[in-house]
Amino acid sequence: MPAASWAPLTPAERAVAIEVLTHGPISRTEIARRLDLSAGSLTRLTKPLIESGLLIEDPAPVTTAAARQGRPSQPLDIVAESRYFAGFKITADAVYGVVTTLKSDIVADRTVPLHTHDPDQVADLLHTMTEEFTAAFPRLSGIGVGVGGHVDSRADSRAADGRVGDGRAGEVRTGGGRTGEARTGDTPAGGGRAGTVSSPFLGWRSVPFADLLEQRTGLPVVVKNDVAALIESEAWFGAGRGLDRFAVLTIGAGIGYGLVIGGQLVRTRDGDHGIGPRWIVSQNGPLTPDGDRGSVVSFLAIPSIRYQVRAATGRDHTYDEILALAAAGDPMPARVLDEAARALGTVVAQIANFAMPQKILLAGEGVGLVDVAGPAIEEAIRANRDPFAAPVPLETKISDFNDWARGAAVLAIQILVLGRPEV
Repeated sequence: MPAASWAPLTPAERAVAIEVLTHGPISRTEIARRLDLSAGSLTRLTKPLIESGLLIEDPAPVTTAAARQGRPSQPLDIVAESRYFAGFKITADAVYGVVTTLKSDIVADRTVPLHTHDPDQVADLLHTMTEEFTAAFPRLSGIGVGVGGHVDSRADSRAADGRVGDGRAGEVRTGGGRTGEARTGDTPAGGGRAGTVSSPFLGWRSVPFADLLEQRTGLPVVVKNDVAALIESEAWFGAGRGLDRFAVLTIGAGIGYGLVIGGQLVRTRDGDHGIGPRWIVSQNGPLTPDGDRGSVVSFLAIPSIRYQVRAATGRDHTYDEILALAAAGDPMPARVLDEAARALGTVVAQIANFAMPQKILLAGEGVGLVDVAGPAIEEAIRANRDPFAAPVPLETKISDFNDWARGAAVLAIQILVLGRPEV
């Protein structure tokens, strides 16, 4: 099957295709309602999308009440295997890579140890992994990379070679004139962004990593903060799909937070710098090397919890071991996790009070805390909410590093679909 193209779509056709991508299979009636289109207009817009192979009619008929009033209709869906995307999550000691379909389903993954943080050598490693993925999936259409740290996106005027960014958050470089990639017409000349990565985990400062990887692969590349990438993935294809206001709090080596309003991640100039180290929960809380006293990071980040247990017991334990010890009633790990749980409940209540999201997603490698100390979290949420407030819609998801890599792949999907990364 030839790869379907998004490039020649009109704005109206693209809007229809995105609705089907993020909500399909979906009935024509529902698409028309969401986009405020007449039945005739929708038929005109979907016909070329079906003829091009981008959309298909699902053989299962729609069974909604609206559909039953007339002739049963076939829902529309995206040809998920028409394109594939590579996503990479770079940590201090490994690179996690995945290949996804156009609907972000993971079809392949690989983990490679990282023995150096030299940017060129890291780019060489991702290039090698991309070549291996391309051998198995020839229709690989783009690359997304998630990195813990700050992705700076200051404008530059390097448009002489026709390669420009999208003028938005993240870093984009187009490559090779491939179908569906971002083109110079998407952003005025000179309006691109000279995105650079500064990551304390990797010891990077102002590294133009998207340039390095695009030069090696010839594919469109987008680099973004890893938390932002995970949130994009959840907003488009996961827990936040279809919601107008959606918040994500990630717990792992650090603490991440993001808010989606109207389907778009709220961006600020310093959003990638991280607010956890100075988000104070209690001034009488723990003091750790990674955050101010009583901060969200000092209470909740995995290195901080391990630091507190080691300082109290003289023994070094993994995070999973600490969870198991606390669940078994070991006093010191149980005390540390109880304080962490109450801090988490306080933070969740603060998010609910001020951002008023329809749902809060707790994600990351550290959310096992919820299973061990759930009652303490719930008690802290209630203590910091109005007694007549509605229950906080809370969802938890233990995210492994492949989930973070999948989030990066969604960035690449957005380049194809939107001609730019979503913001």
